[in-house]
Amino acid sequence: MAQRTTVELIDDLNGSRAEETIDFGLDGRRYEIDLSEDNARLLRAALAPFVEAARTTATARKRSAPRPDPEEPARVRAWAARNGYEVSTRGRIPGPVVAAYRAGTPAAPAPPAPATAHHPFTPSDPFAPAAP
Repeated sequence: MAQRTTVELIDDLNGSRAEETIDFGLDGRRYEIDLSEDNARLLRAALAPFVEAARTTATARKRSAPRPDPEEPARVRAWAARNGYEVSTRGRIPGPVVAAYRAGTPAAPAPPAPATAHHPFTPSDPFAPAAP
């Protein structure tokens, strides 16, 4: 059986039908509000003098989790064999073995650097190539 689901936005201020969702920020917090066309216009008009005097900022990117070192499992298996742990040659290495390896090695090598380097933004000339 076919179904159709309809989502209707409701104005968060007065309960009327909303036309859009507006995203904004204040004091380091992000907000989202569903507003009718009239209330959206009122919000924009109220904020206009502040927006005109404000500076725009770069949007913060979410940091991704660091990539695991692809060579670490081989090092862990070799270390485990030398230290009396039984570990299969394939598959996941048990967490306690990895923890013992990391605790028992003076400095496990850091994961490799990402393939692409981040080039900092230069406020004086945003289109100039970044320094090496």
